[in-house]
Amino acid sequence: MKKFTAALLGLVFLVSVFALPAGAVGFEPPFEIQAKAAYIVNTDTNIIVYEKNSEESLPAASLTKVMSNILLIEQYGDQLDTVTAELTSSIRDTLYGSGMASGDIRMGEPHTLRSLMNASLVYSAADATMIIANTVSGGNIDNFVYMMNSKAKEIGCTGTTFVDPVGMSLDNVTTARDMYLILRYAMSFDILKETMGTLKWDMGQDFLPSRYAAGTYNLYTTNKMHDEALGAEYYRAYNQGGKTGTLEDWQNFSAWHTSKDTGETYISVVLNSPNSCDPYEYPTPRPALYETGLLMDWIFESFAIQPAMQTGEPLAEVKVKYSTDADTVMLYPADDMMTILPKGTDETVTQKTFDLPESISAPVKRGDVVGTVTLSLSGQTIGVVELTADRDLDRNELLFAISKIGEFFGSLYFKVLLCVSAVTVVIYLILYANNQKKRKNDRRVRRPSL
Repeated sequence: MKKFTAALLGLVFLVSVFALPAGAVGFEPPFEIQAKAAYIVNTDTNIIVYEKNSEESLPAASLTKVMSNILLIEQYGDQLDTVTAELTSSIRDTLYGSGMASGDIRMGEPHTLRSLMNASLVYSAADATMIIANTVSGGNIDNFVYMMNSKAKEIGCTGTTFVDPVGMSLDNVTTARDMYLILRYAMSFDILKETMGTLKWDMGQDFLPSRYAAGTYNLYTTNKMHDEALGAEYYRAYNQGGKTGTLEDWQNFSAWHTSKDTGETYISVVLNSPNSCDPYEYPTPRPALYETGLLMDWIFESFAIQPAMQTGEPLAEVKVKYSTDADTVMLYPADDMMTILPKGTDETVTQKTFDLPESISAPVKRGDVVGTVTLSLSGQTIGVVELTADRDLDRNELLFAISKIGEFFGSLYFKVLLCVSAVTVVIYLILYANNQKKRKNDRRVRRPSL
């Protein structure tokens, strides 16, 4: 049942992704971010609001752990509290000296999969993530990595390659667009969305040896953009959750944000922000959080979801044939096309390209689709809306009959028929003349009988 549910969720996700428009609103912020790549999408309209080098493959770091936990939920989503797993010596040896974050999980400590998932996504614990990979793959980490890459391709990633479950190697690469797809897919599972929005997880609730007291073994989120108490200048009330990733002297961050006032939601990805761009640097540099804050502040301050057209106002008209009620019919948009527009503007900032026939034939019914209008903003297509007739128009049968008769006599078929008939008559006359001439000749040579 769990595999069927996962497959169904995957199908729904893929349908939604491949239905996405490719256009971006085309506005640039009044600043330049230092991250190598970024990608921000409004999930209410599926419009790309900002992008920078979104197809460039870059080191994923601990963003890799999002994919590892997707595989966990797809395989063990209904067993998170009933299945436990432990740290193995091979995992311990693999991570030793790697510099990856540790959840302080020790040999012989059984933890539920739910606890390991929280350690992995909340605190970015590499040991917890490796235990997850070991459990899901039945002890074959190479097979788990294969599963990660297969899932990435399944959800539409084109520039992503994983070589380990935790992001330890620089050879784990992804693109800003691919990471958007991965996070959006992860968010389709409520448990993953809830976990990536968790501020603190008590590891002691699963295992309480003598060295721990209940509630003292806590892991805190690395996403300080979501942490009001500890986030300081990085904190933003609109951030709802996300995942960080850090290697060398740069940071990645993939997250989602919702306006408290309007409910508008965005998914953002910022890759490889250098530590040098973070002006705060305390307690540790968080450049991807800083640059995400810059971008999202600008977006929430500058843009709003607005109608790209008014459904009650006509946009065009076309001629109508065979009706005595009217010569033309007015066309109205079937949808207001909610889109991202700069605040303080209206639908007049969009460009409209019409696809309409020169005329239509009665009868016409109110609501009939007559054509379409393509909307663009700053040269980028943001959508296509159907245009519909505003009234009923009956057909005048006499006009229709006269028109059809005229069309028949003016048609190519009639002209061909006329030509064929003329040729037939000419041939008949020639044959008739030849026949008459032959008869005359026959009479001349005929002799009287004796």
